[in-house]
Amino acid sequence: MINFIGITKSNHLETEISIYNINFSNYTWFWVDFNQPTDEEIRHLADTFNFHPLAIEDCIHRLQRPKFDYYEGFTFFVTHLVREENKEIIKEELNFFVGEDFIVTFHHTPSQEVYQVWERVLQKNIEKWDPYYVFYRTLDKIVDNYFPIIYKIEDDLNKIEDNMHHKSMNLLMNELFDIRHMLLNLMHTVNPMRDVLYRILNSHRLSKITERREYFSDIYDHLLKLSDSIMSDRELTADIRDSYLSLNSHQTNNVMKVLTIITSIFAPLTFIAGIYGMNFEHMPELTWKYGYILTLGFMGIMGVSMFIWFMRRGWFK
Repeated sequence: MINFIGITKSNHLETEISIYNINFSNYTWFWVDFNQPTDEEIRHLADTFNFHPLAIEDCIHRLQRPKFDYYEGFTFFVTHLVREENKEIIKEELNFFVGEDFIVTFHHTPSQEVYQVWERVLQKNIEKWDPYYVFYRTLDKIVDNYFPIIYKIEDDLNKIEDNMHHKSMNLLMNELFDIRHMLLNLMHTVNPMRDVLYRILNSHRLSKITERREYFSDIYDHLLKLSDSIMSDRELTADIRDSYLSLNSHQTNNVMKVLTIITSIFAPLTFIAGIYGMNFEHMPELTWKYGYILTLGFMGIMGVSMFIWFMRRGWFK
């Protein structure tokens, strides 16, 4: 689907225009949105707008790294949308062709960010709008939508750390590694987006953006905050992981200590029982009247003595 918004030279907003009969010279600026375009609609990028083949190729091949390239008459931007679904970070690509008097957006999946900005433009308060302001508002929506995912991850981390529901350690570790994987995917989006904004802010060829430097600097600050949050959360996951592994090791050591004490107490008792379990004919103790009682008493005294000795040595603390 191809949608169109055009601002005429008389400052009127037009939308009900087909891509097949647009006279672009009638407009001060215009916005064309390629929303889940068909192959026939994609051909308009070359046939109608004469965009560079390399930029068109980047649109067709999904999930290019966030970047921007200069071409004659326009600048091409690749950005990433993200959403969280079943503890997976789903990435989608949103591309921009931005010129002095036009902006073209291209996306293979529905974009809430584009829709929200589109609705704002349709409110007809168009005096402050132009292609680069549309680009700024859409980019701002993209970055703002990163934050709820980060906040949800931080809430999940707090739940894992507190473990109020007393989940097993194996289940907690699985959840922790899922979060680390999500953070890694987010980092692979946020950091390149941050680098793109840095290049945009320091570019001498984007004069329209330089005029709105404070707006794009605000987006860059948000990306810096996101990047710092992701790094902090990854460090927190590492700390929680190490804490659980240390706790698991401590619990294992306690179990081994108890088993060692039990084994140490029963080893001499087993030795004595083994001796008198032998069926040799000439064993004088076997004929004693009180041999059985004396042997059991000796074994009991030995077991209790060893228990007291281990306790005094602090093995039960």
